[in-house]
Amino acid sequence: MTTENSNKIDKTTLNRLKSENTDTAIEAISELKEKGHAGYVPILIELLHASDNPEIKTCIFRLLAELKQSDAIPLIIEAIENKKYANERQQLVSACWENGLDYSHHLSLFVDLVIENDLEIAFEAYTVITNMSGKISKEIADKESEKLKRAMLEADDQQKQLMHDLLDFLPAFERGIEPLAY
Repeated sequence: MTTENSNKIDKTTLNRLKSENTDTAIEAISELKEKGHAGYVPILIELLHASDNPEIKTCIFRLLAELKQSDAIPLIIEAIENKKYANERQQLVSACWENGLDYSHHLSLFVDLVIENDLEIAFEAYTVITNMSGKISKEIADKESEKLKRAMLEADDQQKQLMHDLLDFLPAFERGIEPLAY
């Protein structure tokens, strides 16, 4: 997808995405990788949710995992928070660490995902957090640490380990973490 800020949705592309013909839909998704924009993200997420076709789902997930447009971040976050997309949540959270965009402003959401979800989603959220870079305030680090400490009292052993690792990670994040070089 391009970094072009035009959020105009092309009706022909939209119709092709919703096509009953798998090849047509996949071709439209592939074209969005080259000339799409963040405005298509909610449409793709809805298609990911509505489609029973594993090929289409895989193509959409791959596109979301390769996004490089920061204006897509709030759209992905909105979908993760939306109960309607609970069945897609693991893939959406996974796309967050795979696409390498900066989700540090949403640290609290990802901590909540570690605490409140099954191990698969918790691990994906943990991976998003541990791949964050930048710096957080002491207040945020303290608030999230307290939340994790309270949750550890009721967590199973595997999630407790994730939470313990995050408690070790947050002070480093407070001091500042350089982005990973790819």
